Amino acid sequence: MSEPQTQPDNAPRQVDTHSITSAAGLIGAATFSSRILGFIRDVVLAQLFGASAAADAFYVAYRIPNLLRELFAEGSMSSAFIPVFTEYHTLRSKHETWELASAAFTTLLTIVTVVTIIGIIAAPSLVWLLAPGFHEEAAQLARATLLTQVMFPYLLFVSLAALAMGILNSLKAFAVPALAPVFFNIVVIAFALFVTPFFEQPILAVGIGIVAGGLAQFAMQLPAIQRRGLLPSWRFQPGHPGVKQMGRLILPTLLGLSVTQVNLTVSTILSSYFEGGPTYLFYGMRLIQFPLGIFGVALATAILPTLSRQAASGAIDDLRDTVNFGIRMILFIILPAMLGLILLGEPIIHIFFEHGAFTSEDTTGTANALMAFSIGLWSFASYRILATAFYSLQDTKTPAMAAVAGMCANMALALILMQTLEYVGLALATACASMVNATILIIILNRRIGGLHWPRLAQSIGRTIVALIPLSLICMWVAQNDLWRHPDMFTSKVGVLTLGIMASVAAYFGVHRLLHSKELDDILSILRKKLRRG
Repeated sequence: MSEPQTQPDNAPRQVDTHSITSAAGLIGAATFSSRILGFIRDVVLAQLFGASAAADAFYVAYRIPNLLRELFAEGSMSSAFIPVFTEYHTLRSKHETWELASAAFTTLLTIVTVVTIIGIIAAPSLVWLLAPGFHEEAAQLARATLLTQVMFPYLLFVSLAALAMGILNSLKAFAVPALAPVFFNIVVIAFALFVTPFFEQPILAVGIGIVAGGLAQFAMQLPAIQRRGLLPSWRFQPGHPGVKQMGRLILPTLLGLSVTQVNLTVSTILSSYFEGGPTYLFYGMRLIQFPLGIFGVALATAILPTLSRQAASGAIDDLRDTVNFGIRMILFIILPAMLGLILLGEPIIHIFFEHGAFTSEDTTGTANALMAFSIGLWSFASYRILATAFYSLQDTKTPAMAAVAGMCANMALALILMQTLEYVGLALATACASMVNATILIIILNRRIGGLHWPRLAQSIGRTIVALIPLSLICMWVAQNDLWRHPDMFTSKVGVLTLGIMASVAAYFGVHRLLHSKELDDILSILRKKLRRG
């Protein structure tokens, strides 16, 4: 692909921030529904299993297919499949596009099936490597191994679900794939509530539910693809030009996009030395994923088609504007979420998780992990936008190089910080590694596209910092309320937390309104259009 050329200053701009914001809003709304159910799922599991040995074994086992999911499915599929599939859909016939979809489907199915079989066979060795803290507990090691074998087929179904998502997103059909995880969460919740009583080891029912949920997530997208006449069929063509092109893009992408999963896996390995460590880290990261999934992933998904078109047409100035818009918008939303989780993490966990087997000690442990993870939330989210910009330029090597640096930083910091901070040090190391990763991408992208409109970005961040002052004061008041010292008064606690969050959000947006924030204006403009259409 030829390098995009900078447009003359008087060239017409093609950046449609409203369409990007609208698409991101649609994806975010669908993702919000999924995250709410995912949150309920986590609350149910916390109430049933707490931070018990069974829960630790489950989350260690779940980490293995989750790592491979990032490699074979969600991240890599969007960065490698969507650009190539969009090119075929735009420039070639519908039959050629269907042939590519079928060849990609068959190749992916074949590869992931082989990996799944190998994973099931190698599960004892994988668990032994990933959970050295279980070596002295034969029963715990056996439980984690069995759970790994039970859940490994989840990788197959979630990979196919990601391919279906890639097809639909390429066609700008965002709602169905964004809603697909809703079905996954419903199935897992159902198994946890209604199937676990029939098992001698109840946690096994949850593992089976994970696999069934992955199947549901894939199957519910098939009707939408069929309606568009692109439902894949068996067509074993690993040498298909489009598949080979995806392969060239995906190899470095695997490392770049899996950096978070790899860092979390390192944390899981080391956290097995601390009682409750794997569970605290899991729930801490789950809470981080709530705003990250709703806003960060949604905006990155919506912005990729626009960036790809701009890169393909050589509109480098438009691409620069779009990247600047993406960074400004993500920081506008993520920074208050980051501060809110840091200040209100313990009250949130106390209200939603501290029931049944989940104790006050577990609340404190999870809150400490959440606080450490939250420090890096801005970089977790910014990485999505920055990496997407490189992928639109068909450069998957630079994010991979940054990922290597991030992983090295994570491993070094984890070994150092865990000596004094235990599992909290592992979470902090993951956050710091993400900052290293994002910073490297910012520096290189700034040089690659001739700047990121820094004055505009600095003004936006400055407005956000001012708006965060009243938000932080309100959150601090809520967190320091005497109410949290009482073991009961649940309704009053929910009321105080809800009103506190509403007041802090209102104060944040109110200050932005007074400062004439462009980011807030874009959001309000979309809402007005939606209301008029309604």
